[in-house]
Amino acid sequence: MSEPYDSRFTLPSIDDAPSTEAGVILLGLDAERLLAGVGLARIADEPALVALAVDQARHDALDLRTEALVEAGILRWRAVRPLIEAGPEMTSAGSLRREWEHATARVTATVTGLGPASVSCLAACWLRRDDIDDAVRSASTLRSPEQGSAQDVLSRVFAD
Repeated sequence: MSEPYDSRFTLPSIDDAPSTEAGVILLGLDAERLLAGVGLARIADEPALVALAVDQARHDALDLRTEALVEAGILRWRAVRPLIEAGPEMTSAGSLRREWEHATARVTATVTGLGPASVSCLAACWLRRDDIDDAVRSASTLRSPEQGSAQDVLSRVFAD
């Protein structure tokens, strides 16, 4: 007879970095929230983009609703996913926390100039890439041609 599954929360290792624990939390978010995080992190990681976004928001030229952040995240994901995919091969660690460390190492090795928020959000997206890719495909099929205005403004702010 097999032992019943132990569903108790396990405490983090005292040796794990706080960013690893934050990553474990990020991995629990749905794909849309992760993509919105990628969109917002793009702005928050770079002071010049923050200043530009604040100026555009002041002039009502920047939409920071969730849908707009998701669209910005989709644009960013599409731009960096091929880079991350071409990154160094890493073996499966078996442990969620080790997988997180491998994913953040892969992201930082392949995409330059990222701040900590972008690294975390993109690592979470990489580990959940099947869900993220499905969400990106779904969003692309749901968007109508007249919905281009938010993307146009955001693409200027979030341009590489």
